[in-house]
Amino acid sequence: MRTTLALCLLTLALLSACGREAAVPTGSGSVGAAPQEATARSGDVTVHASVLQTSALSPAVAQQYGIVRDDAVVMLLVAVRRGPDGQDVAVPARVSATATDLRGQRHTLELRELRTGEAGSAQLLDYIGTVDIALPDTMRFDVTVVPESGVGTNLQFSREFYPR
Repeated sequence: MRTTLALCLLTLALLSACGREAAVPTGSGSVGAAPQEATARSGDVTVHASVLQTSALSPAVAQQYGIVRDDAVVMLLVAVRRGPDGQDVAVPARVSATATDLRGQRHTLELRELRTGEAGSAQLLDYIGTVDIALPDTMRFDVTVVPESGVGTNLQFSREFYPR
């Protein structure tokens, strides 16, 4: 019984990795609670995209971001950085994203710039947007990033969300 279960889990893990060369998920914790990140690199530019249910945000952070905390609202955060890890800097970019649910319904996310830190110092520039979902659901995210250098990067990744 344990061998069969282990074999099924291994098969599911291998199948879920198919077709994801552009995105490498990282992070741990329960699905939907902690941010789940995908990363792509093009030259010296790295794109990090993470999603989480907004109910996982603290009330202060949700207020700062100007979004509603809710299990059925998912936030996409995209960071575009240039340079080696630890010495990278934020890069302005044109970012677009869509989310597609299991029924095939496609949602275009309206992304906006989010600047944190003091102007003139180590200010970070990220892009955030939200999408309403019906729980439980699996969402496929398609993110296109064109930094000011003009060389675009695409990420495609899927995440599962459940009531918290």
